Amino acid sequence: MRRRPVRRFAATTAVVALAAAGIGTATATASSAAASDSFYSYSGSAPLASYAPGTVLNTRTLQYHVVGIPTPVTAIQILFRTTDAQGRPSAGVTSVIRSITGDSGKAVSYQSFYDSLNPADSPSRAIAGDLTLGGVIPNAEALFVAPLVLQGYNVVIPDTEGQTADFAAGPEYGTTTLDSIRAATSSEAGTGMNAGTKFGLEGYSGGAIATGWAAALAPSYAPEVNQNLVGFAEGGLLVDPAHNLKYVAGSLVWSGVIPMAIIGVARSYGIDFSKYLTPYGMQVYNQLQQGSIVNALGRYPGLTWQQMAKPQYANPDSVPEFVAAVNKINLGSVGTPTIPGYIAQGDGGVLEGTFSSPQGIGTGDGVMVAGDVRALARQYCATGDGAIKYDQFDLLSHTGTTVPWAPLALVWLNDRFAGSTAPSDCGWIGAGNSLAPEQTVPAS
Repeated sequence: MRRRPVRRFAATTAVVALAAAGIGTATATASSAAASDSFYSYSGSAPLASYAPGTVLNTRTLQYHVVGIPTPVTAIQILFRTTDAQGRPSAGVTSVIRSITGDSGKAVSYQSFYDSLNPADSPSRAIAGDLTLGGVIPNAEALFVAPLVLQGYNVVIPDTEGQTADFAAGPEYGTTTLDSIRAATSSEAGTGMNAGTKFGLEGYSGGAIATGWAAALAPSYAPEVNQNLVGFAEGGLLVDPAHNLKYVAGSLVWSGVIPMAIIGVARSYGIDFSKYLTPYGMQVYNQLQQGSIVNALGRYPGLTWQQMAKPQYANPDSVPEFVAAVNKINLGSVGTPTIPGYIAQGDGGVLEGTFSSPQGIGTGDGVMVAGDVRALARQYCATGDGAIKYDQFDLLSHTGTTVPWAPLALVWLNDRFAGSTAPSDCGWIGAGNSLAPEQTVPAS
């Protein structure tokens, strides 16, 4: 009897997610109800810092919505204590769909690729029924969530960027994901899960940022979560943002990520970039303050850092604050996961208008650098995680790689929960790039 509503949910997602592109400009900004939703604010009398990371602060139960349409599926949303990019206590939100079989033993934390500088575009708000243009992505991702639900997993969907939409701040993505799992397995939350629930991590693109950082941080930040992780499956991964900045420069489609990343870094680490930018750079910078990847893709064809920065800062490494921040969000600079991993990466970026191949960086899928991902996988193999499966799709772009990645990731995760020996490509992964930290250079 419990399966029938979820089947209707799957059918609903297949129809309405395809209609997501028709939301239009009428939903380009969040509704006033979304903006004033008190659930997202911690209002307790005790200081937030007094709570341990992962502590449940508030919960609510509602119907899972897709493009504003309620489905028969129930979602539990949790406000919890977490940690931001600067190590400060903050409040995060996650959404939980309980297993249709009642199985409390297995769950997947699915990290969305909503990639936005607007908190209103977060997965939890889309699930609650709010409509924004940037929310098209978490709405459409119901197509990725439905197979997990139908296979009996509990599914946890964190707002990985936090409540200020700290785009590309990998450490915050990771801590939020891990604290979301802590909150979801707390008996207070009523999710049906507990401290013994086994978890898989899954995410693509922006979701891979969260997945990768969570896997790398878990042994030190959340060891009790780490012992219950069966593996991580990710694709289209951001590793070294300084490399990506150079790779997407001049791209016909993906160059809009440059100002988004600058804004995200500035917001996450409290940096004032205005003194380094030209009037045109400031114009673009201001235009995207609340923008999402939907706003940025194809909007600034051919854009480069050099067009935004003053001439003396033509080399981004001449900006000390930039160097300090990108080194903090270089995934190659943190620890090695202790769990099996599946990593997929495309290398057909020319299909999405990125034709560059900078020296020492090379090609990628249009936005993510294939050499960086190979280097990270090889680094994991060499530093203790020998259960790394790596697939590179040379003829597929960033968007195209999602097609084989999604079913392969699901099969790989199913095998981990089944207890099968994790496959390894260590020793077969091609050479990659240096992931060494950036060094500050003098302004010209």
